[in-house]
Amino acid sequence: MNDRLLKRALPIIAVSCLCNCSVQKDQKETARYILDSERQWAESVATGNTSAIERILADDFIGVDPEGRLYAKQKMIEETRNAPKYFVSNHLNDVKVRFCGNTAIAQGSETWEKRSGERGSFVWTDTWLQRNGRWQIIAAEDLIAPEKSD
Repeated sequence: MNDRLLKRALPIIAVSCLCNCSVQKDQKETARYILDSERQWAESVATGNTSAIERILADDFIGVDPEGRLYAKQKMIEETRNAPKYFVSNHLNDVKVRFCGNTAIAQGSETWEKRSGERGSFVWTDTWLQRNGRWQIIAAEDLIAPEKSD
């Protein structure tokens, strides 16, 4: 009786392990895509290149800027085109990505410098959703990080 149970259980266990490995591989690739996309979005502030934003922000995207104002995808595209007038650089520092099914939460920080010489950091949370085979940001919230005291 135990042999029959074991013979039936082994294929189920093997498939389960293979599926889990596949999910982990997919999440690793997706996390890399999210990290690269977040970096491109951060750098677009200094370049004015909107191609990453157009690709990664969902059409129904809603963001919250550091002053607490809501903005949509089109507003972000417009502001990014003009951002190089104000920003010299904006670099991604770190990002942590967590998955829950077809949703990913990316949390990270960026360091920026304005043409005026002012420097600072953003901390943010982006909510990514996989729809129709594409990962896109549906919501974002940005905060200006307080200066670190030494």
